[in-house]
Amino acid sequence: MSGSPADRCKIPRAFWLAVEHVGVRPAALLRQARLPVTLHLNGQGLVSTAQFFALWRALEELTADPGLGIKLVESAETAVYPPSSLAAFHARDYRDGLSRLARFKRLCTPEQLHLSEQGGECSITWERIYATEAEPPIAVDVDFATLVELGRRGTGQRLTPVRVEFQRADPKSNAHRSYFECPVRYGQSRNVLILKSADLDRPFPGHNPELLELLTPALASALGEIQARSSIREQVKIVLKRSLASGRPELCDVAFDLGMSERTLQRRITDEGSTFRELLVEARQELGRQLLSDPSAEIDEVACLLGYQDTSSFYRAFRDWEGVTPKQWRERNLGHVGRQVVPGVSVH
Repeated sequence: MSGSPADRCKIPRAFWLAVEHVGVRPAALLRQARLPVTLHLNGQGLVSTAQFFALWRALEELTADPGLGIKLVESAETAVYPPSSLAAFHARDYRDGLSRLARFKRLCTPEQLHLSEQGGECSITWERIYATEAEPPIAVDVDFATLVELGRRGTGQRLTPVRVEFQRADPKSNAHRSYFECPVRYGQSRNVLILKSADLDRPFPGHNPELLELLTPALASALGEIQARSSIREQVKIVLKRSLASGRPELCDVAFDLGMSERTLQRRITDEGSTFRELLVEARQELGRQLLSDPSAEIDEVACLLGYQDTSSFYRAFRDWEGVTPKQWRERNLGHVGRQVVPGVSVH
């Protein structure tokens, strides 16, 4: 798998059980997705976001059922959910359940749940952190049905959203309106589930504080480990971007800036499957694009801020990264890339 070491999606046992329940053999699904056909035998297979999407698209291709994502969620037994989701079903109320799901979802997949309340309504959107393409419609259905199912199973009542908005075109199926029992809009600018704020305060009769006392510290600890591992990469690059203009930063300089020993920093970088040199190249690439997106920055000035002794060296390196010269890149992207501010870096 390529990409960031933090781009890892766990495929829980509940997924394979649900897939088999709707008549799709896991091996056939994996073959259709061009993934190892024994992945489902590993207990919890790990895939990248791109591979995760490929799995969902393969399911769409094998079934051609617009309502399949909803059926998968409805048929899934709460008991086989991973601990990060199980905690939500034993929460105090619907709001607490959503909060726990949003907090610990990162333990299974690199994604974020965004909740926004206003005017008696709560809008919920999902963000796949490492996605480079649109989320397959079936995956969106699973996301939204999971949230609605949490409310329905948790409260024991047939809660209904205010409305659901999808980016996709109308599938000419009644599956979504039948399940959500609310207005469903297609061809919208984003995928969003809108709930009644009043419903979020409905209690969960199955609230289990004893179970939560056991689960929450363990989940919080596991989440802390993930955040620590995933954030060191960005921390290092932030320091590098600030230091590039004053010369080539060394590992010892970055370690000092981050308040840790050189050995500890090296180990944490290695644990993420990277090297200090790779992070240095990435920092230069990212900062180079950011600085070039400012039309007032001269190219030789950008080269200097990236730590190059002369513009020709910068040109050669940039062509290796992007396949075009800095000037050509700027001509193509100017107007499409907003100016971004980098802490501690100024072109004036």
